[in-house]
Amino acid sequence: MKPKIHPEYHKTTVTCACGYSFETGSTKKDLRVDICSNCHPFFTGKQKYVDTGGRVERFKRKYGME
Repeated sequence: MKPKIHPEYHKTTVTCACGYSFETGSTKKDLRVDICSNCHPFFTGKQKYVDTGGRVERFKRKYGME
């Protein structure tokens, strides 16, 4: 590696919104994430229904699925 062109690499603590945290390496000191493998529906098998701003209702109205 060439000297003085690469960012510093730190031990980092990643903290999820669900409270789960783990340690890894990164160029950033501390990371906060909204969703992790501990609470993501793909990995847990539990589906969360999240409707952001009425998108589902708007889709149903637009295409007459109600």
